[in-house]
Amino acid sequence: MMNRSKWKVEEQALFLKRTGELLARGYPLSEAIESISFYLDGNKKEQMEECLMDLKEGYPLYEILSKLNFNKNLIGYVYFAEKHGGLSEAFLDGSNMVLKREKDLKRLFRLLYYPLLLMSVTLFLFIFVERILLPKFTSLFQTMQLKMNFFTRIVYFLGDSGPIVFLVFFCLFLLALFYYYLYFRKMNQLLQKGSIVRLPLVGPVFRLLYTHYFSVQFSYLLTGGISIFEALSLFENNMRQPFYKEIGTEIKKRLTTGERLEMILASFPFFEYELSRIVKHGQENGKLGQELYFFSQYCLTKLESLTERWMKIIQPLLYSLIGLMIVSMYLAVLLPMFHLLDGI
Repeated sequence: MMNRSKWKVEEQALFLKRTGELLARGYPLSEAIESISFYLDGNKKEQMEECLMDLKEGYPLYEILSKLNFNKNLIGYVYFAEKHGGLSEAFLDGSNMVLKREKDLKRLFRLLYYPLLLMSVTLFLFIFVERILLPKFTSLFQTMQLKMNFFTRIVYFLGDSGPIVFLVFFCLFLLALFYYYLYFRKMNQLLQKGSIVRLPLVGPVFRLLYTHYFSVQFSYLLTGGISIFEALSLFENNMRQPFYKEIGTEIKKRLTTGERLEMILASFPFFEYELSRIVKHGQENGKLGQELYFFSQYCLTKLESLTERWMKIIQPLLYSLIGLMIVSMYLAVLLPMFHLLDGI
């Protein structure tokens, strides 16, 4: 039984990348994995030794990596690569995509960490000012018959509305949870993904991810000499990725009724609409595999651009919100003091 020591996603991608690099230099798959295993430590080295034994017994690599709980997208790249034969290129593309995604997630975390820490401290100070400090000024104002200033009213308003806002978000969270367990989980994969891409903000990101993955895998299969129908059968037989399995089944079923491939793809809300035009153009010029590969790279570039744009918006927005809260608290405390000095 294989000892399932946890591999980080970055470690998984690096393993696949190094395997792809060795394959590109002419190494057989088993020798490439054996060479990489020398640089692994402890349980991971033992896992690779068992992996080599399984390979010699005829098990496909994607099944072996699945036992190690590798990332589903990486397993998908391996599954399709073993079908079309372009192992090195597919391994490198898949690992680079996952590494880029992990890098973006880490960068996003670093961008959000400090502002969120500041936000937490600011909220603590806000509660202190609104609940303890300002009431003392307010009672003093009332005895001296002075009016509250604008910023003091803002702080009180935010303090009063804060619990209501929290309650609203909490209720929305509960509703989303109920919807997920009662309805969403029971939908088929196509309906689930169709719902996800309709979400504000994150929907376009997921649509690009789904389109990129389908395009790049389809292109590899077609350029490997596999027909469209055979390629869809491979999608249909991919048990590790239910979404793409259902896509293969649905497209095959509709093709047999006489529908054209580009029209079927255009009807899927979870794919970029341009995909159907690319497929039509590729079928007309006889270079569908190449056209799909170029389009998958375009989706990746567009995804990177979208990520960069959001990163440039999120951090300044958080800092602006923090700054507004700090200035409001500062003026809410200082202005009453000036009022008191005027009243003396």
